[in-house]
Amino acid sequence: MITKKKTEAYALGQHISMSAHKARRVIDQIRGRSYEETLMILELMPYRACYSIFKLVYSAAANASYTLDSDETNLIISKAEINEGTAVKKLKPRARGRSFPIKRPTCHITIAVKDISLDEYEDEFMTRINESVYNKSRGGFWGRIWGKK
Repeated sequence: MITKKKTEAYALGQHISMSAHKARRVIDQIRGRSYEETLMILELMPYRACYSIFKLVYSAAANASYTLDSDETNLIISKAEINEGTAVKKLKPRARGRSFPIKRPTCHITIAVKDISLDEYEDEFMTRINESVYNKSRGGFWGRIWGKK
């Protein structure tokens, strides 16, 4: 039986106070690139959204190194998406005692990194052969199957 192994780690930033359109402009530049190249791009781009995205990419790589025990040189940005969040509503005082509503947009950013050195699928049959079934003292693999000793 073939089982699927976990090869992705992600970081999620919610209620970040910036427009989703402005953050997408940066996200489209880094999607599918390697981790090291992404950090260089984000440091050199002159947009305000870069700092929040930089922190999320760094956090996703830290999550990958902790959960997957992977090296940062093998990571690529596999998924980067922006969703619109709730709008923070304020009232601005205007002339003659009136007020004017101001909406500050927020967004949710999800960054997923994938380790390209890990196999995504694992064959359970081959795992059993490699771990415990293959024993030369019992006649090797075929001796184990047909009961030869």
